[in-house]
This record gives sequence, C-alpha cells and structure tokens, in this order.
Amino acid sequence: MKNIKGVIFDFDGTLLDSMQVWKVFEYEYLRSLGAEPRPGLGEVLRSMSSVEEAVYFREEYGVTQSVEKIVLGRNSLISQKYKNEIPLKTGVITVLHELKKRGIKMCIATATERELVEPAISRLGLMEYVERVFTCEEVGVSKSSPDIYLLAAGYFGLAPADILVVEDALYAMKTAKKAGFVVAGVYDLSSEDQTDEIKVVCDYYLQTLDEILQFYI
Repeated sequence: MKNIKGVIFDFDGTLLDSMQVWKVFEYEYLRSLGAEPRPGLGEVLRSMSSVEEAVYFREEYGVTQSVEKIVLGRNSLISQKYKNEIPLKTGVITVLHELKKRGIKMCIATATERELVEPAISRLGLMEYVERVFTCEEVGVSKSSPDIYLLAAGYFGLAPADILVVEDALYAMKTAKKAGFVVAGVYDLSSEDQTDEIKVVCDYYLQTLDEILQFYI
C-alpha cells in the first residue's frame, strides 16, 4: 500500500456510522407507505440507489406513489439525521489528517444523494481533507458498475492500480477489485455476516479505519 497515490472513500458505513440508522429507517419508511417489510429487506436494498429502491417498493410492495415522490419523502425524513446526528466512524479524522500530510489525493464516492451527504460532510469538517465528492445519482449507475470509481480515477489523473478504494459493502468491493483498484474492506455491523468473503475479495481488511496507517509504516 506504500505506493498508493490516491484513496477513494465510500461514505456511509465507511466514514459515517450510518448503516444501522438506514437499516431501521428503511423498514419504518416502507411501513409509512402502507406496506409491511418482508424479512431480508435490508440485504435486498443494500446495493440499490434511492431510485432503484423506490422502483422496488412500487414493483414488489405495490406502493402507488411515484418514484420521485418516494425518493423525496425518504430523503426528507432522513436528512435531519445527516445534518445533525450521525457520527463519524472510529479513526476517520486521524486517517484523513495523516493521508493529507503525506500528500495522498482523497475523494468520496457515495451511493447516497449529495443533498444528504453534503450537510454531514460540512458538519464534520471533511472537505478540509477530500478534494471532491462523487455520487452514483450523478454518475447514473450504482456501484455494481465501476463508473464512479473510474470517474474519480480520471479526476485524480491516476491509474486504478495506484488508487485504494475503501468500502464496507461487499458488492462494491467486488466491483472495484474487478476494475483493477486496490481494495480495503472496513468492518461495519451491517456487513458483519459477509466478513469471511470480504477478507477473500479485498487486498486489506480493516477492523477500524485507522488500521490503514499500519500499512504505511
């Protein structure tokens, strides 16, 4: 990892300790739309964008609201938690500060909409460290496709082999790895059941984010 020149961080579950908030919220929100969640909903939604989630609610649960209205309602309810409540995960500022000191380029690539993440990023002071935020919504595809990572690599002017992608979701780790990036998986309770497979897929496995730094020593 000593040759890494850039780092692409996921946001939710990697920098922000938000995945358990989402797990509860998605069940509550679906109930507010008049449908009862089936077991395993969180796993099904894990790799979906907000639009894909809204389409899923309509097709699988018979929700009659438009996709746009479902997304707006979802974001309106969760936005205050991003703006005021959800904390960083352990070791985040230590890592960002040290990588910046070492001249490593950094950005965020997230499946969450900009309108949600930017208030949290501002509140937590992260733009002092990262150069840019990329969102799947703006790229037009989820992290099942490598487009967002390749866009960030182009912005850095670096090859994938020179960039570390840090993720908590297995499907995204697989995408980045297949595209030629160096990949670190970071522990999150939401993906605990996939830890063994994550360790196989990734170049590095981190119990907490600040373990990144040991690979530079």
